[in-house]
Amino acid sequence: MRFLHPEHDEQLELSTDDVFLNPGFYDGGSRLETDLTPPDFPGGSHPIVSANMNAVTGKRMAETMARFGGLGVLPQDMELDTVNRIVKHIHAAHARFDTPLSVPPNATLRDVQGIIRKRSHDLVVVVDDQQRPLGIVTHSDLRDRDQYTLANQLMSQRLITVPLSVSNHEAFLRMEEARVKAAPVLDANGRLLGVLTRNDCVRLELLKPSLGAKGELMVAAAVGISSTAPARVAKLLELGVCAIVLDTAHGHQRRMLETIAAVKPVVAGRVPIVAGNVCTVEGTAALIDAGADIVKVNVGPGAMCTTRMQTGAGRPTFTSVLVCAREARKRGKHVWADGGVRHPRDVALYLAAGAARVMVGTALAGTYESPGDVKEDKDGLLYKENYGMASGRAVDGRNADADPFERAKKGFFREGISSSRIYIREGAESVGGILVDMITGVQSALTYAGARTLTEFHERAEIGVQTPAGYSEGTPHGLVRR
Repeated sequence: MRFLHPEHDEQLELSTDDVFLNPGFYDGGSRLETDLTPPDFPGGSHPIVSANMNAVTGKRMAETMARFGGLGVLPQDMELDTVNRIVKHIHAAHARFDTPLSVPPNATLRDVQGIIRKRSHDLVVVVDDQQRPLGIVTHSDLRDRDQYTLANQLMSQRLITVPLSVSNHEAFLRMEEARVKAAPVLDANGRLLGVLTRNDCVRLELLKPSLGAKGELMVAAAVGISSTAPARVAKLLELGVCAIVLDTAHGHQRRMLETIAAVKPVVAGRVPIVAGNVCTVEGTAALIDAGADIVKVNVGPGAMCTTRMQTGAGRPTFTSVLVCAREARKRGKHVWADGGVRHPRDVALYLAAGAARVMVGTALAGTYESPGDVKEDKDGLLYKENYGMASGRAVDGRNADADPFERAKKGFFREGISSSRIYIREGAESVGGILVDMITGVQSALTYAGARTLTEFHERAEIGVQTPAGYSEGTPHGLVRR
């Protein structure tokens, strides 16, 4: 990457809002010729990672991220039994079809309501005791019905199904002709295997699943910096996670370096060790020297983070990633950019600065795949609650077993928002939809820079610095004109 005016621009501390990608010549024929495979370790067709936040990545998020070519990182606060259950589920999940929601015929409307919003496909399949579909229930079937109405009275018996062997093109046309958004997928014996949506038929042509050596969907897990880290890492490796993420708000500290050193022989090169967060050359060098393979970069830009307002510590995002990536590259290592992503341009600019992957949190929180229940406000709008991992709420949960007095003292030190409403927006209800928006934006960004791979993108990107007015004029402003 080079600056448009290096003699001036190199001296500035810049956020992603402060910079732009200067277009260059592209000799390819289509943006589909670009390859977004991350350069840090095998697995994944693109560089988006869902953040290890309690309100962002759980079973559904990690599974869906992997199915659509990304990577989910399970939070450090999860009990190992929960992590075990989730990893086993993800490894057993189908690499192409969404996990179905099903109920027996004698389930009630209340039972259906409890699960129907757990997936974005809005489809609950009524099955017999052999897992063969009898009918389907959607939200429209729940209106004006008693809470104890049985599923076999709610369901539509008009079943549009697709076989396991169906192509995306054929499945799309079949659902288009039948005017349905989703269809159950059946195995050779007619048993329910999964669900495929019309939108996913198209998405799966662009986004290929992240698969491990055994053909299983990939999932990573975060670990806190404590004396128990080596034992927890050993267990996570037994479960088959694809990366270990050592995570704390201020990664350039003694406890982090000691934890990396303690974990390194346990991992023994089987999976990459990701450690962070830092925002300086010195912090990057220290973590790599201690044994980290990948450094997680950025302090304070997350939507749920109050670190900069509480402490004044941190650094503008673009410069943080740029200087840390330069240092990591000198040592043959990589960085992930973490936090501050609001638009596809932010992802593209982080990659131009040298990031191998980009971690996204709040932008994914308002989806059906994120943990937590869908709630409804007084105007009938749907939302989910989100909170920071250094917030009072997260800190209290993390220290639930501590003495109440000690827990109260630790509660004073918080650097995050404890509760925020993230509304489920039309067109962005599903992680798949958001990923396609981000990835197509990044693919186009590569062509503007004249690149076909992420490595070429970083090498060829020319970055300019702009005024706030320059940023503003690039935002959409023609939706409503009166």
